[in-house]
This record gives sequence, structure tokens and C-alpha cells, in this order.
Amino acid sequence: MKMAAVDLGDSLLDIAEDGKKETYGVGADPLPNQPLLDIHYNWVDVTSEFFEAVKGLELGELLHDELFGLFEAMSAIEMMDPKMDAGMLCNRGNKSALSFDQAVQTGQLKLQELCLAEQIGIIDSTLSCLVSWLEGHSLAQTVFTNLYLHKPHQIEDRVIKAFSICIFKIVDIIKEFVNRALVFEEEDFQPMVYGYRLVPDVSEPRALGMLKEVEEDLHRRTRNKPLEPCAVNEHEDVLALYARIKFMRLFYQALSSLGRREQPGLNDCQRLLAGCSELLTTMQKTVGRGVQPAIESDHPAIMGFDPLVNQRLLPPTFPRYTKIKSRVEALEYFEELLNRLKVVCKITNYSSFHNALEFFIDFSRHGPCILSRSVLQLLYLPQCNKVFGTINFVDVLRDAAKNFIFPPAFMPKSTLLNNPQAKEYVDTFLSHCVRPFGNLVQLCGHNRARQRDKLAHLLEDFATLQDEAERVDAYLHNLSLKSDTPRPHLACFGTWILYHTLKIMIMYLLSGFELELYSTHEYHYIFWYMYEFLYGWLVSALTRADSFLMEQEEIVVGHKGRGAKKNKAKKKKVRPYGREITLYQALQNVCGGFYKAMVGFRLDGKIKLPHPEFDNEQVRYEHRFAPFASLLTPPPMQYAEFRDMTSLMRYDQPPNSTNLYLQGCQHFHKARSLLETINPQDQEVNDLLKVAKTNFVVLKLLAGGHKKDSSIPPDFDFSGHHHFPIIKLL
Repeated sequence: MKMAAVDLGDSLLDIAEDGKKETYGVGADPLPNQPLLDIHYNWVDVTSEFFEAVKGLELGELLHDELFGLFEAMSAIEMMDPKMDAGMLCNRGNKSALSFDQAVQTGQLKLQELCLAEQIGIIDSTLSCLVSWLEGHSLAQTVFTNLYLHKPHQIEDRVIKAFSICIFKIVDIIKEFVNRALVFEEEDFQPMVYGYRLVPDVSEPRALGMLKEVEEDLHRRTRNKPLEPCAVNEHEDVLALYARIKFMRLFYQALSSLGRREQPGLNDCQRLLAGCSELLTTMQKTVGRGVQPAIESDHPAIMGFDPLVNQRLLPPTFPRYTKIKSRVEALEYFEELLNRLKVVCKITNYSSFHNALEFFIDFSRHGPCILSRSVLQLLYLPQCNKVFGTINFVDVLRDAAKNFIFPPAFMPKSTLLNNPQAKEYVDTFLSHCVRPFGNLVQLCGHNRARQRDKLAHLLEDFATLQDEAERVDAYLHNLSLKSDTPRPHLACFGTWILYHTLKIMIMYLLSGFELELYSTHEYHYIFWYMYEFLYGWLVSALTRADSFLMEQEEIVVGHKGRGAKKNKAKKKKVRPYGREITLYQALQNVCGGFYKAMVGFRLDGKIKLPHPEFDNEQVRYEHRFAPFASLLTPPPMQYAEFRDMTSLMRYDQPPNSTNLYLQGCQHFHKARSLLETINPQDQEVNDLLKVAKTNFVVLKLLAGGHKKDSSIPPDFDFSGHHHFPIIKLL
């Protein structure tokens, strides 16, 4: 048993372990080359008193003091426990961590004449450490456990020296991307470099030149075909090493071109990433050619790596256990990263804000890494910072509102454009939209759990925008009626803001399924809320925008003359939001099907409910929908209204479970019919079709009495779709 008593007043740590006491204090262990301070302490042995005092506590009891509560207890460090005290890892066993110079002096670190297998092994292990850093671990416990990176200029081996400097440059670029994008949390990324200098004295052209020189030398060696059987292995090792050095050069160049954010550079980036993918295939095939560790370990156990070398640099907090990715896993990570970066580069092809936002949301659904998320933010928002106060973004939002509903204020030859006060109203409103919409874009760059928290806060900003949009619409409408050519301005900006507000609300609720926050007995009111209100309001908003947009386009065509009008009449009118409206109508029916199914399961006793003594449905309901309370449109549905609208007693003949299953079947059948009218090439549509078809069959069986007497609860399989499960009967 290990216990600690901490006296903050005297900076005293009295540690008792199995009745033995060791005392540490300021000045007890002076730093090297520091004078010993003449400080005296009155040390008091509290071991016996401590053990006597704890006898009054039962097993599991805690002593609470006003200066030492639960927070302090959870934040305390159990001294000399390897799991809790980071410094103790350095003191385990007889082996001590060696610095770069010490390892060189003892011959444990070679600076020259490394064989091909050693070079390949060092490169692959370092890439594994780099991947582990990108997954949220610290540089001190991952990349900088490689001793070669401590003093790269003293390395005499040209391959390892060029590779080490390249790693430093890549770490520097990645750190810059992440810091500028500001979409990382403490669990995503740790930017601290622990005092290491990322070789600022080596320029980018020089670093690329060193890699190019090594690459050309290895390329010449690959041309020499082996004449003897014993030289075949060496030739394959040379090919493997050549692929790795060239991969590092192309990857470094690709990241550099992404940092410049220029269209020619992005086109070149696609070519570089394609080259990296080809070389990665060779690297994966030759992953076993590098020197392998003698023993299995969670850290690279080969020459040049020491997991404890930086242990003293870690802060005095609970150390985060770091398991370095295996070489195979690291290369698979790079393969996925390259594919994500290729997708990210496509954002520059989206000129419409709504399409770009859909791209962000869809990209975020696949759980991208911190690097690809950051690059996406920087490519779309060049001035990405905490304040989205750029004129360019205001213009982007102006075009977005115009493309969405075409307000009369934006129509050519509109009298509203010539009214200075009307123009000021619109410009002020759009400038106020910059921060909320900028935060919405930036929000898509955070991890999925953090997105949910930020969505709740974002709704407060959109509630303010709704109020301002209504006032702007009312002013422009009154102004338009007074003009010579009255064109009603009915809630154009309000509809635009409402559309995005509803999408944020739906994103918030659906994220609960993805993060597994809801219990099964909560599904019925989550699906009910989306079925009865959110998707219905969303379809209504889109229908209004669709009709208004077509009317405004007809007015614009009318100004162009009869010839243009005749040509326009020959073309079949296509509803601008026809596909989107159909999709949301299908989703509304999917939610309706789930709601009816869940109520049927509850009537049949197939859903396990919490114990009544520890359950309060109203508290849970209000907690789930608490972020909606700040909104005026749509008005939040109170629990009393939910109970009134969903009560089966309001029917003359309350439906039984069979009727509810049949109603659920109808909803899923209608959803299937609507989805089949949409382009089947869309993976999202195909996944929803599978959900609708399967659940239709399941509810059809239940309505026919299948497993009527079974008390086994149904299983909800989310493997096919993150938000809408397939119901399985067990």
C-alpha cells in the first residue's frame, strides 16, 4: 500500500510505503551545477500517526476536508507508483535512459556505416512514432524517443541524416497547420515540442536537396542487377530504402504545397500524393525487411530508440500511456491519410457555400484525422482564426443567400439596391452572419464528440440571427410595398437562417446516436421530435425557398424579352430543391417508422425500462432537448405537449401494437418509394434504402404475430448506418 501526505506550506512530501518512509524537500536533491542552498526544515515523521488515523475509516470511505475535497483527491499524484508518477518509469530496473551523447560513447548508437536493414528499420519505426503523435500522444513520448532526432547534424550516415531532418520539417509543417486551423482539442493533438528545435537553420530547398541526393544515389544502385544469388536480398533492400526516401520527399513536398494554398500548387499536390500512394504500396510489401526488435514491446525496441529518454520532460501529472503503432498499422494510416488529403483538395472546386458546407459535413462523418481536418479548414478559410472578419466571407454568404432563395433585395434593377438604408440593413445583417456561419464551418473540423457540444452553443447564435433576419425581412417588405414595382419580401432571410438552424438541430440529435448517448428506451421521443417537427419544418422551409426561387427566376427571365421567354418555356421546369425535399421527406418517414415501432415495442414489453424509483422521463426529455430552448422558431416542444400529443388515450379506439407495427410499415414503405426516385449512385441513399427495406419486412412480421410472446428485446444494428439502425429480432 502506498500513501502520500502533502504539506503545501512547507513544500514537504512525506511518502510512506509498507511502513517505510522517504523524505523529499526543496534543496534535498539539488540540480547539477547549482549551489546547495542553506535551507533547514523541521522534518516530522507522521507515518505511525497516519496509519493510526486511517484505522477509523471503513473500506471505501473517504475523508473530506474543506481544503482537500473530491477534486483534489482525483488530481493528486500517488508518489512512486509507476502508473501515477511519471518520474518513476525512469527508475524501474537497472537500465537507465541514455542521452544521445551517452549512447554514442557507449557504442549503443551508430552514427555511420549503418546497414540497409538498420536504415529501413529506423525509418519505419520513426514513421510509426509520427503516426502515434498524430493520434494525440506527445512528441516526447513518440517522435523524440528517436535519439537520432536529438542531434541530427552529428549523424554521419547520409540516409538517416537526410531522413531525420525531413521528419523535423514535416513535424513543423503539421504543427503549423493544426495551430492555424484551431480545430483540435487536448485529446486530438499535443503541439508542445519540449524545447526541441525543429532545425530552423535548414531551409526547405536544402532539406529537399539532401533527400534528392540520397534518392539519386539509391536509384543508381537499383540499376545494378544482382549477378549472384546472395546479392538479391541486398538489391531488394536497396529498392525498399529507395521507396521510403522518395516517399518522404514527395510527402514533404505535398505538405509544403498545401501550405501555400495556391491553385497551381494544389494541382501539383494531387500529383505528389498520387506518387506517394504508389510508393506506399512498395513500402507495405517490404515492411518486414527492416531490422526487427528482439522482444515484443509497445515501443520500438531497436537501436536508436529509448521510450524513457524524455520522461523527465513530462509535466508532473498523470502520464498518458503511449503505445506506438506497429509498422503495418502506421503504413495503413498513411494510406488513409493520403486518400483523405486527395479528397480535401477538392474543396477548391466548390464555389457555392451550401455545397461547400455539405462537403465539410460529409467529410466529418468519416472521422478524419486532425491533419486532414486542419488542411481542409485552411484551404477553405485562408484567414482561419478566431474572428471570421474577412470581406471575402461576407461576399460568400451574400452569394449563398442569393442562390438559396434569391431575395428581391439582390435582384437586378431592384429599388432596394438603390436605397442606402436598405443596403445598410442587409450589409449589417450579413456581417453579423459571418461569425456564426464561420463557427459552423470550423465546427465541422472538430472531432465528433466536441462537435455536439459546440452545436448546442451555436444554436444560441442562430437564435439571435433569426430575430435579426425577421426584422430585416419586415423592413424590406414594407419598403418594397411602397415602391413603384412592389415585390413582396416575405421572410427570405428568415427562411435562409431557419433552414440552417433546423439542420443544426437535426445534426445535434443524430450525433447522439453516433456517440451512443441514448438508451434504447429514449429512442421513441428522439425519433418523434424529428418526425413530427424538425423534418417537417425543414421540408416546409425548402418548399418555400423552392417556390420563391422559381418565381424570382421567372421575373428575371421576363426582363430579358419574349425570345428568351419562349426558349425558357420549351424547357421543362426543374425544381431547384426537388431532390433535397424528397430526401428529407424520406427521412421524415424513416423517423416516423422508428417512432411507431418503438411505441409498439413498449406496449409489448419488449423494451427494458429503467426502475421507476430511479427514473424521471421528464428530466431526461428536457435534458435531451435543452439546447433548443433558446430558439423561437421552431418553438421548443415542452414535455407536457409531448405527453399530450403521444398519448394513446386521445384516440377513440387506442391503437394496439399490431396497428402501430402496420403504421410503421407504411412509413418505411413510403420512405423506400421516395428514396428510389433519387439517384441510386449516392451511398447515403443506398444505405437508407437498405434500412427502410429491412425494417419494413421486420415490422411486417411483427404485425403478423411473429415472436409475439417473446420477451427478448429487439437489437438495433447501427453498422449499416450511423443514425438509423436495422431492427433485428432475436
